[in-house]
Amino acid sequence: MSLFDLTGKVVLITGSSRGIGLASAIACAEQGAKVVISSRKQDACDAAAADINARFGEGTAIAVAANISDKAGLQALVDATRAAFGRIDVLVCNAASNPYYGPQEGIADEQFRKILDNNIVSNHWLITMVAPEMKERNEGSIVIVSSIGGLRGSTVIGAYCISKAADMQLARNLAHEYGPHGIRVNCIAPGLIKTDFARALWEDEAAAAQRNATTPLRRIGEPDEIAGAVVYLASRASAFMTGQTMVIDGGVTI
Repeated sequence: MSLFDLTGKVVLITGSSRGIGLASAIACAEQGAKVVISSRKQDACDAAAADINARFGEGTAIAVAANISDKAGLQALVDATRAAFGRIDVLVCNAASNPYYGPQEGIADEQFRKILDNNIVSNHWLITMVAPEMKERNEGSIVIVSSIGGLRGSTVIGAYCISKAADMQLARNLAHEYGPHGIRVNCIAPGLIKTDFARALWEDEAAAAQRNATTPLRRIGEPDEIAGAVVYLASRASAFMTGQTMVIDGGVTI
């Protein structure tokens, strides 16, 4: 059996109708997992799940829309996953929000709270919802998609960076808490990836060229280049890894 084999595993991924989340769902399905596609819009989830089912077989994916700001909606997502597949082996907290771009001093209270609630508190909610069954089986993997913003300062996405640093600490805390129960909790910290979410950071050609010039690999990343890390953290290949943050950024932070 391959170290990366996910046959029989159920992987729930938020923010998975496009970008890093969708690439991760496809990569997990390639390794034999059942995947749950979730984002705010049901039609987008349906389209992504249909594509995965067409590629890997009917019943590989289901689509359940949920807004990460809605605790009851997240519980419904977890309940629907269990109803369809019977269990949740891997949780990937990928969805996030960043409604403000500019100096920290200019952010409105409601924008700051939305970032903290959606990027930290919602992860806490979901993890709390899935951890009990993982504890019963003495096995599970939780992956939080953070950002290299959590390792660096910023003059334009400061609140987002604060939230992503908090995600790294959330993983460290929960690694201690859940480790005795066989549950691993890790983060992935991508650099700039070509997704709609990060469009403001890469669509300006001059700014992108400047960024590429200071990146050792001289380019920004693609969603598929993060998906492999999700498979690694979901599989037994990472069985002795917990509480860590994997930086995948083309070398920017070195």
